[in-house]
Amino acid sequence: MDSSAPEPLLSALTASLIPSVARDLAAALLWVADHWYLLAVVLAAAGIGGEYLVRHLAAKASQERMALEFTPAPHFDPSHEEIFRRGVELTRASTSLPWWAPRRSKAVRIRLRSDGHAPFSYRLEGPAGAERLLTTTPFGPSVRVAKAKALRDTPRPHEVRAEFILRGNPVASLREVPLQPDPLQPLVDAVADLRADLGDLAEICIDLQRAPKWALRARRWKLMQQARRGEQREAERTTRWMNRSADDSFVGQLQQLLTSQRGGSAQLGRRGMVMTAPPVRVDRDKTLGKLAEDAHLVRVQILARCASSVEGRAQARLARVQAGLDVFGGSARWAMRGLRIGPWRLGADRWPHRARFDLRWRTGQCMPPAVNWVGLEELLGLLKPPTVWCRVPLLPVDLPTFVHGNPDLLLQGWYREPDGRRRLVATHAEQTLFEIGVGKAGGGKTERAAAQAVGYAHAGGGLLFVDPHHDSWRRVAPFLAHQPIMDRIARIDLRATGRGSDPLISAWNPIGMHQPRQAAHEVVEDVVDAFATAFGWDDANAPRAIAIFTQALTVLTALNELACRNGRGQDQATLFHVRSLLTDPGFRSSALAATEPVLDADSRAWWQTTFPTFPPDSFNVLLNPLTRLAANPITRAFLGQPQGVYNIRAAMDRRMIVWVSTAGNGPTDRLLVALLNRDLLRAGRSRVDIAEDQRVPFRGYLDELITLATSGADSIASMFEDFRKFKIRLHALTQLLARLPLPVRQSLVQNASTLSTTRGSRAAVSPVTEEWGERPSAAQVAHLDQFDHYSSFTIDGRLVGPVLVQGPHLDELFAEQYRPGHVAALEQAADRNAQARPLSQLTASAADQLDRVRAFLHDHLATHARPVALTKTRDYQ
Repeated sequence: MDSSAPEPLLSALTASLIPSVARDLAAALLWVADHWYLLAVVLAAAGIGGEYLVRHLAAKASQERMALEFTPAPHFDPSHEEIFRRGVELTRASTSLPWWAPRRSKAVRIRLRSDGHAPFSYRLEGPAGAERLLTTTPFGPSVRVAKAKALRDTPRPHEVRAEFILRGNPVASLREVPLQPDPLQPLVDAVADLRADLGDLAEICIDLQRAPKWALRARRWKLMQQARRGEQREAERTTRWMNRSADDSFVGQLQQLLTSQRGGSAQLGRRGMVMTAPPVRVDRDKTLGKLAEDAHLVRVQILARCASSVEGRAQARLARVQAGLDVFGGSARWAMRGLRIGPWRLGADRWPHRARFDLRWRTGQCMPPAVNWVGLEELLGLLKPPTVWCRVPLLPVDLPTFVHGNPDLLLQGWYREPDGRRRLVATHAEQTLFEIGVGKAGGGKTERAAAQAVGYAHAGGGLLFVDPHHDSWRRVAPFLAHQPIMDRIARIDLRATGRGSDPLISAWNPIGMHQPRQAAHEVVEDVVDAFATAFGWDDANAPRAIAIFTQALTVLTALNELACRNGRGQDQATLFHVRSLLTDPGFRSSALAATEPVLDADSRAWWQTTFPTFPPDSFNVLLNPLTRLAANPITRAFLGQPQGVYNIRAAMDRRMIVWVSTAGNGPTDRLLVALLNRDLLRAGRSRVDIAEDQRVPFRGYLDELITLATSGADSIASMFEDFRKFKIRLHALTQLLARLPLPVRQSLVQNASTLSTTRGSRAAVSPVTEEWGERPSAAQVAHLDQFDHYSSFTIDGRLVGPVLVQGPHLDELFAEQYRPGHVAALEQAADRNAQARPLSQLTASAADQLDRVRAFLHDHLATHARPVALTKTRDYQ
């Protein structure tokens, strides 16, 4: 059989089949051409079905999202590497979704929001599966991360929307913005004047999506093709110009003319040839730019929305947001997407883009324009919360607005808003525990404290104002001359000059036992500590003086207890009777005999065995200061009464206003101030007998703290350490922190909830600016205007500031309360509440007091009267 026989058969069969296939194919194409609408319907249905499926899956994936709130610390200052690592984490977190999730749902959103309830909140929204990755940041403890609450916005009548697209060179990098000052500062400034009362709202959403490989390759191919076509067009254009130059130039025309005259057409072939310019090779790196490398490329979608209840404010806010994004612009820049026609913009606010914008805004889906490719390095300024180098505006939620008559707010001064408006700011009274005011004389410290005290007094609060110079009383009196305040104000004026020949003086017996809640051992301890502080006594350099004074006061307080129990409180001994107890054997014998039943064995033994061994000059260290006190008619009258009226503990509990004007800074004055300081500390600590929720808040203002602290450093330091627990708040005013005793200075700075300084020398204000990290610097503070302050506050446990605040003026803030014609009535009421009496009467009473004490001792020893219940006298009413 011939093996080549099947080949002709196969060829014949193939030849017969090919026309058949061709005919069938042609018939099919004709059918499709006739029924093209059916194919279009099928393709459209497949497209619609596919888009529906993608949207359904994307919506389902978008429901599984979470949100975090990032709150930076005041010292937050991340490095370039820390921010870059955060960006890498964000791109990784964007893919933490199931495999079936469409790419549009694989994104992480950074939401910058300002709505009047927060100056500039920084939120992060992403897949729920990436919560652990997003919560753990390279910023460490400098940023507090918490789960964010759901956003619920009230619809505003005026809203504008915008989407931002990269314009300019599509492969060029954005401008490299330094981290100092903060790149977010322009955006923060854009919302700095936002007003919640007008319904203002501003939000910027930056969506990051990991760059898909296929999309990147397609983008590169497209760019390379465009570059090649461009080079080809350029080469063709160059060739045309070269040909045109050879044919149309003057020399070329002359050559053609001469050639035609000499040889005619035979010479035409000898003309110079024009070479076609070779195409230039496309430089890949230059053409692709930032897209040449795969590493750390992301697709970015930037959406913005501004709203307000007032027409025009939302549009103006959006324009400022756009200006804020211009800081990143270079060869490429962020610009609003859309077409502008006259006053109208066809963009995200108009059909057909509005629905697509709202969908992405609501779900967090990322469908950016094809040109929005950037590297992480270009977005570093947006990948972190505001840093220490960012000036964040103060909204009422951060620093409340002062309201007259509100006892929960404490006046601080005028804050100038970014839009130029002034707002009277305050702190929460309950949170303002201790306040320090530093600055040069005349800078406005006392004026600010006086305005604060007047506002607090009109709100019904109780306070103590200690003023060594009496100037503050004259300043505030016209503003306090109102009947409700007259009913609860008392004045303790201890000045020796400028008050006439017979001034009114109140009274205080530091060792009196007629007032309730007084323990004898506490009274002895307080008075001894006051003397020791004023004169620098301690167990090393003055053990004898401390021992003698302690035992003498023990006897006298026991004697006073005995007098009160027998209903003879007017026969109590005073500090001046220590001299009689030590130097008068008869008086001492009677006092020891009367108090022997109540003295402990150690005290009795001391008087029997130790006291007789002291030589007479041993008492001089104690008698000398008592003699100086007695030589001053004011202090003798004030301290020489058996039943004093001054009771700061009663004033605390009754919300009274007590104004104390001390005499000066001499030895006697310092001793008196030391006694007052120690009594204030004792009174504050004695509030332990009241339940915490029943303790009435009370504020103390200590002007010229250097004068006060010199004679009572330990007492004042203890106040700043202990008084928080007893709802007593202190405000200290001083020209120099460095001149304060070290314990006082340390306690002040450690516990201050408000720190303020006016202008002063650099050396004087540097201790304050150092606490703020030299922001502002001492040089800036030194050049402040008069009455301006830099202040830092504690609001809801957060440090706010330092902020530039203009000090308040009484004439401006309390003009409606100004009553100069009622000052005389105010002073009469203040003296009446302090039960002040003429100096001559008190002097005579103090001179006769020793005789009354002797009479009581005589009567008691003669009758051996049984002690009766402790009597009470009238304190401040």
